[in-house]
Amino acid sequence: MSTILYARVSTLDQNATHQRAQAEASGFKIDDALFEEGVSGVTTRLQDRPQGKRLYDKLRPGDTLVVRWVDRLGRNYQDVTEAIRDFMARGVVIRTVINNMTFDGATKDPVQKAVRDALIAFMAATAEAQAEATKSAQRVGIDARKGDETRYRGKKPSYDRATFEKVVDLLGNGAGASAIAKATGVSRQSVLRIRDDRANAEKALAKWDVA
Repeated sequence: MSTILYARVSTLDQNATHQRAQAEASGFKIDDALFEEGVSGVTTRLQDRPQGKRLYDKLRPGDTLVVRWVDRLGRNYQDVTEAIRDFMARGVVIRTVINNMTFDGATKDPVQKAVRDALIAFMAATAEAQAEATKSAQRVGIDARKGDETRYRGKKPSYDRATFEKVVDLLGNGAGASAIAKATGVSRQSVLRIRDDRANAEKALAKWDVA
């Protein structure tokens, strides 16, 4: 039986080294790791990604699949829920690094199964909703660039776009404002502004053309 880490890595997310280190620091003994780089978790199904295909080939009954969070499997509700159900049916246990969640198909109790399936559905829906929120904020930024560049732009953000995306990612994972401020170097007040009005924060970055 093997423990396999699957990490989907984009330019805006935590890097592969960090995801593995985070898993090992949480007590997981990783036998193998697959890193997916530069592939959308929204438009490309897990089984259609290069490393996703390898993951399907590698997993055997009794294996444990480790992911930082279910959004690493994807940000499409149907794809994520189908993938997890498929893995559980094959006797694979799915575990998350964040909050140490465990999903498997061993339980026969109907109430426990219902709770498990509802939690999977909720987590997958949250991942898709976060992706939609990010896309919406990006559209606001694009629209802002098309506007009158000579109009008053307000105060320049104290963070760049990469830091903004890291703050958004940590907020989506349930981290508190103080912890995020410490991890990113962004003031707690700025973290709260991003949390409460993400679209406006994205718009401010676009106005100042912050990369």
